[in-house]
This record gives sequence, C-alpha cells and structure tokens, in this order.
Amino acid sequence: MERRTLGSQGLEVSAQGLGCMGMSEFYGAADEGEAIATIHRALELGVTFLDTADMYGPFTNERLIGRAIAGRRDEVQVATKFGNVRLESGERLGIRGDATYVREACDGSLRRLGVDHIDLYYQHRVDKAVPIEETVGAMAELVREGKVRHLGLSEAAPDTIRRAHAVHPITALQTEFSLWSRDVEAEILPTVRELEIGFVAYSPLGRGFLSGRYTSVEDFPPDDFRRGLPRFQGPAFEQNLELVRRVEALAAGKGVTPGQLALAWVLAQGDDVVPIPGTKRVAYLEENAAATEVKLTEDDLRALDEAAPAGAAAGERYADMSSIDR
Repeated sequence: MERRTLGSQGLEVSAQGLGCMGMSEFYGAADEGEAIATIHRALELGVTFLDTADMYGPFTNERLIGRAIAGRRDEVQVATKFGNVRLESGERLGIRGDATYVREACDGSLRRLGVDHIDLYYQHRVDKAVPIEETVGAMAELVREGKVRHLGLSEAAPDTIRRAHAVHPITALQTEFSLWSRDVEAEILPTVRELEIGFVAYSPLGRGFLSGRYTSVEDFPPDDFRRGLPRFQGPAFEQNLELVRRVEALAAGKGVTPGQLALAWVLAQGDDVVPIPGTKRVAYLEENAAATEVKLTEDDLRALDEAAPAGAAAGERYADMSSIDR
C-alpha cells in the first residue's frame, strides 16, 4: 500500500489507516477473535496505521491492540488519545487536559498497549478549562522523555491548533471528514496546510452510512450508539439516504462499492490526508483497503461534489456538540 507522511516531522504511515474503536464498543457486540484477525489482515495488506484511544472500551481497545501487535511492534504506527475521562465501569467524568492527567494517561496507555513508545499521541478533545499551552507543554515533555514520538490534536479549532503548534510541532489533526461531513474544508484544512500539519480523517464512511448497507435505524444493533445520533434519526435519516443513493449510482458507474468510492474521494483530497475507516471484520477491511486502488478523474470528483456538496447531510454529527472546540 502507498505510504503518506503526516506533518513535517517525518511520521510515515499507510495511506489508509484502521480505526479500531468499534472492535470494543459503540457498534454492537465485540468479537475479539475476529478483531485480532482483522488487525493481522490489515498488516498483511500494508495497513499499518492503527488508531485507538484510552476511552474506547473503556481501556479494553488499547489492550486488544497490544495483544494483536505483540511481537510485531516494528510493523505498526500506533496512534492513541487521551482527554475523555472514563472509569472502568464506563462512567464518563468529563474532559481533562491538565499536565498531571496528561502524564498519568500516557503511562496508562503505554502499559495497556505493551509498548515503550506511542507513535502519535492525540489530545482527544480540548479541555476548555485548561490553556492548550499547558496541555501541549506536558505532551512535549513526553516527547523529550521518549514516551511519545509525535503529537496530535482531535476536533480542535484553528486558533487552538495555532497556539498548540507554537508550543511544540503538531504532526496531525484528526477530525471527522467524509462526503457527508465536509465542514473542515472551510477553515480547518487551510489552517493545518499552512502549518504543514497532516490531517487524519475519522469516520470517512460516515460511520458506515456511506457504505450503503443501512436503510433503516433498525439495521443497527440495540446497543449501537448510532441510534442516538441526529443524522440517523427520523426525517434526517431519510434525507441522508438520498445522498447515499446518489453516491451508490456513481459507484455503480465505476464498478466499485459506495464505500470504496467514498474512501477514494477522501484519499483524493490530498497526500496530506489519511482516512482511518473503522471496521471489526476482515471482509470489510479488505473492501476498504481496495479503495486505495480506485483512481478518480476530474469528472468523477466533480460528480461527487454535485452529489454530496458541503452541508448536504441532515442533522448534527453528535447529539451534543458542546465538547467540540469550535
């Protein structure tokens, strides 16, 4: 698989990564055997950029990744995140970005992953009660100590990104980006490109919606968190289905799946953009990885812009957007 470089500090990753969140929580029942098989198949296909966070599970996703990469550390680039505080019970305790917590969180992630360093360490959500300079200053100490190689932010606003980057180079900014989440094009992408920061696109398949596999909210397991997201409810769901049907028609014309076309679109947004589609099944991983072979013409890109223009999706990305640093 093609490789891409995030930021200007030399972090090289696979052009497409693997989001591992759903292997432990949020998208129905977990199957550890299938999840580990999926990670191993990803490495065989050259998908070496693995994305997790301490809150996934909580904590169980990092342990899963640790088991999957045991003895293969040199083959992977591991990205994890801190900041969304949870107990083992799953209870949420808010967001923390203070220096003490940064250090505690990193040590916990290293222990669960079974590694001596984290390749890319993100602040998962910005703590609005703590200056970003304090948070990134503490993260920079981790780099100096060798516990972390590169720093990242997730869902941060342009001013926050600039202030963070002034403290220590930020290698990557991770935010949702897909054919139905294009708001980053206005300010976020121009900012990170000006600063030579890479962009990691999470949910590049619109939380699976752009795959075309879902036609009703009843298609989701009872404990699937998508049932509570505005875009998957009522009239918004029906309106968003129309967007998917337009993508499906274009995909059929190219002889690819809707998901592959959606991923190819994200990949085509620039060599500084790395999508991390999440899956917990080998078959879907293989389908997603094949999207790197899909080449889009200018006509294809123009047709997709018309089918899914910025702002076309109905509903907010989350039920509560208050934690997003905008």
